[in-house]
Amino acid sequence: MLDIWSHYPNVAQKLNTVSSLINEHLSTDKPDVKQLLADAAQEQGKMLRPGLFLLFSELGNKHEQSEEQLLKIAASLEILHKATLIHDDIIDDSPLRHGVITIQSNFGKDVAVYAGDLLFTVFFELLIDTMNGTTMMKDNAAAMKKLLFGELSQMHARFNQNQTIENYVENIKGKTAELFRLACLEGAYFGKSSSEVTQIAASIGENIGIAFQIYDDILDYTSSSKILKKPVLEDLAQGVYTSPLLFAIAKDPQAFAPFLDKKQNISVAEIKKVSNLVHKLGGVKDAITFAQSYTKNALVDIDKLPQNEITISIKKLTNSLLNRKF
Repeated sequence: MLDIWSHYPNVAQKLNTVSSLINEHLSTDKPDVKQLLADAAQEQGKMLRPGLFLLFSELGNKHEQSEEQLLKIAASLEILHKATLIHDDIIDDSPLRHGVITIQSNFGKDVAVYAGDLLFTVFFELLIDTMNGTTMMKDNAAAMKKLLFGELSQMHARFNQNQTIENYVENIKGKTAELFRLACLEGAYFGKSSSEVTQIAASIGENIGIAFQIYDDILDYTSSSKILKKPVLEDLAQGVYTSPLLFAIAKDPQAFAPFLDKKQNISVAEIKKVSNLVHKLGGVKDAITFAQSYTKNALVDIDKLPQNEITISIKKLTNSLLNRKF
């Protein structure tokens, strides 16, 4: 879970406490939902959002910080992320996430809907406990709204062969990048950084989030199910057309139409043919170049921060997350 943070021992130690807080806030004595919440708490992933929050909090004035507040906010970010993933898995009918059976697959879609909603209420409780009366309450509400608009826009664009890269970026700014932006923004804000540093942090988070999602979408065309721990090309089968495919379609839409016109009736063999076309037309290469442009934007912004050991760590982490080999 915390492998990516092994080079940042201070953050890794705090993330262990954040994990304990998540377990605590997602525990209950109600026997009918006890196992459900335990499963939700157990699947922790890379803890990227709370980790980024904690790393950016170290940029500020440590004498004015509340350790308890910071840890609870970090937990709130991961719980919000978990809630969105539960709902994503319902929509996508995903059997696995990170190689683990999803809540919707294990307990059913109806139960999973309420589980995701329940996690939202825990998120709200942590917000009230840690930031009531601050401007960040409004920012969290705006972030949730943007996240949901991103998801709704992506759903509306399903099976649409005419969508553009600009449409795609606008969607992932909401569905993925917004939580990265919020994590870095809140880290700087509650870490008592200046307003200038806080705004730069928000920009860094958004660029990291966009590049991260583009790379995730590239993996769908370059990795196996065993490596991804989920079905490959699942997005394509469900009509979610990501950057590698969109770049390729723009070069030769007629090559893809016979397959994509079938929408949800496309076969596994036809999906493989689409994937081959994406590679042949340079869609993956174009997507990599596109992701690198957002990585560069993040690194340019990082150089605007006060230069110290923490900034060096932020740059190192950004490079390790976003400079991927395919």
